[in-house]
Amino acid sequence: MTPTDAPPKRTPVPRGLARTGPVILSYGFRPFFLAAGLWAVAAMAIWVGALIAGWAVGGTYGGANWHAHEMLFGYSSAALAGFLLTAVPNWTGRLPVSGLRLAGLFSFWLAGRLALLVPDLISLPVAIAIDMAFLPLLLAICLREVIAGRKWKDLKVMAVVTALALANGGFHALIVFGNDAAFANRLAVAAYAMLIGIIGGRVVPSFTRNWLAKRHIAALPAPYDRFDTAALITTAIALAAWTILPASGLTVALTGGAALLNGWRLWRWRGWRTGAEPLVLVLHVAYGFVPLGLGAVALAAAGLLDAAAALHVLTVGAIGTMTLAIMTRATRGHTGSPLVSSPMTNASYVCIVLAALARLGTGLWPELTMELLSIAGGLWIGGFTLYVIEHAPLLLRQRRDRPEGAQRAN
Repeated sequence: MTPTDAPPKRTPVPRGLARTGPVILSYGFRPFFLAAGLWAVAAMAIWVGALIAGWAVGGTYGGANWHAHEMLFGYSSAALAGFLLTAVPNWTGRLPVSGLRLAGLFSFWLAGRLALLVPDLISLPVAIAIDMAFLPLLLAICLREVIAGRKWKDLKVMAVVTALALANGGFHALIVFGNDAAFANRLAVAAYAMLIGIIGGRVVPSFTRNWLAKRHIAALPAPYDRFDTAALITTAIALAAWTILPASGLTVALTGGAALLNGWRLWRWRGWRTGAEPLVLVLHVAYGFVPLGLGAVALAAAGLLDAAAALHVLTVGAIGTMTLAIMTRATRGHTGSPLVSSPMTNASYVCIVLAALARLGTGLWPELTMELLSIAGGLWIGGFTLYVIEHAPLLLRQRRDRPEGAQRAN
């Protein structure tokens, strides 16, 4: 073969390496992870103030409804957007969303937060319409990239994001018509739990395998096989049953079985061998809240545990810990920082795990509900404050200066 016959050299897809424009708009994880951290602190502080000092929040939307919505569709959707806008380019090999398009998408998320904070200033229907725009836009952007990249296996992730967008609309509709939003609340939590099952099933064993292999440890996580597929299908059916029939015997059986399968799935990933690196270990701890949460839901369906306490094992525990774990790892990896946790990062993990346990405690010791709620809220605020303090400088200023293959966060 002559030099002229050689195949053309492939140019690596740039991933946040732009040297012009604001750093914050160079990659999707930057504005959305920073906003997720800030809103996690602000929204929880407002809610704790409402509980303790009687602050008015949410207007005619209702304070409790506002709190539930902003945790599921405010904080969590920002963390999800930061992840997807960073992971999808890795999945598809296509360019990431950046610059003005990223700023436009982020403005829809921010407008939703401001509109629902004081919805009566612009009328509740208008505030709801503003909030509902973000998730469909995020879905459209990611779906276009997945289809263009022909990554058909990732359509299941897009299906779950679709469920989240529908849950958001359903949440608003139930509130407007004076109904209990618990159904939409459960649907959203179930969607996030499935995302953790699907995506966590990729990243947790993958990062664990890489970390163990570098240390020449032979016992590696089990590869994805039919057991994982069965666990995911069972989990989806169990979560659907819980969403529709939260207090039925069928839900008890299905969620209990799904808890056992996910517990065994986690065991197969050998997380106990990663104790020397909390950046990896925390992924296993976060996933551990999935079987724990499913078990709590089974107990609640059987009338043995408060339903709200059980739900918060999945929200604060699984969603909160996993999003923080991904945000810390992705922030460090995609800014060229060492993939090693610091004492401040470790403290943030401990805060969120303890917050989840404290919130669960309200179902075990109801006479201490207000005290435990205050402790859980304070720990949540502390954990995400630490994240912002440590990682905001990386998100705002530090551009990636290492080769793409040197540090891989997604």
